[in-house]
Amino acid sequence: MTTAVGTTPQSPPRPPAAPARRRTGPRAWATRAPLLPALVFLIVVTQLPFVATLVISLFDWNSLNPDKRSFNGLDNYASVFTDAALRDSVLTTILLTASVVIATVVIGLALALLLDRTFFGRGMVRTLLITPFLIVPVSAALLWKHALYNPEYGLLNGALSWVGELFGDTTPSQPDWIADMPLLAVVAALVWQWTPFMMLILLAGLQSRPAEVVEAARLDGASAWQTFRYLTLPHLRRYLELGVLLGAVYIVQNFDAVFTITAGGLGTANLPYTIYQTFYQAHEYGLASAAGVVVVIGTIIIATFALRTVSSLFSEEANRA
Repeated sequence: MTTAVGTTPQSPPRPPAAPARRRTGPRAWATRAPLLPALVFLIVVTQLPFVATLVISLFDWNSLNPDKRSFNGLDNYASVFTDAALRDSVLTTILLTASVVIATVVIGLALALLLDRTFFGRGMVRTLLITPFLIVPVSAALLWKHALYNPEYGLLNGALSWVGELFGDTTPSQPDWIADMPLLAVVAALVWQWTPFMMLILLAGLQSRPAEVVEAARLDGASAWQTFRYLTLPHLRRYLELGVLLGAVYIVQNFDAVFTITAGGLGTANLPYTIYQTFYQAHEYGLASAAGVVVVIGTIIIATFALRTVSSLFSEEANRA
């Protein structure tokens, strides 16, 4: 075959790659065999207890009267949505989760923008900001309850006394933070502990920005706010979604802060704490199991959206590479 002068011969098109065959037979099972113990352990630890909880939720079962146990179908689930205490705990859970997630995202974004800059001691500052997330939740709640909120020797009232003395107030007010603002006290403790989590997610998103695009925007005269509004914020959208979804999953299930700081009193009982009261104090196994199933279903729904967001993030990074 001849070609025109000045042109290069074209190579014949490559045949499409054959689809990968799914490995079956003894060899495939031999490669999967090491995973079977982990799968069996996962089923025994997670799925069997959930099935047992699902079965118990269909019974009217009070451990103080075991002989009166009876099957009542979906009555326990109806009670979850009609009982006043459980309904209030659902509303408290929504309010607590929304407040903590919004505050942690805003503060975490501000800290991530700070750590994305280069300054002396950035490594030390980053380590100190991550520290609250590494503390055991019960220990963090105890720290806030006694070291900060205590009306007699807490640091918050000590700071108020010091400020009052500076301005000549010899008898500054000494509020009881937990009694005066119980839900806000729980929210503040959770925000302090979970802000580093949001900060790390958003910092990872900031450090994955294309540096050449940001530099081009600066050369074109874009201000810092315009760069953030039109470049940084759209790039962080997936990371913000991921942080909100994962934060919601964790805060919805939070029990430690409510139990430690307020013991569920003063209108701070969320759904996990109400389930604890129903099961361990009222001994209503069926009702508590139904409420637990509702929490699990809600968590699964939120986690599904979180997994989709993670999958889209990985896909975008793979396409960019």
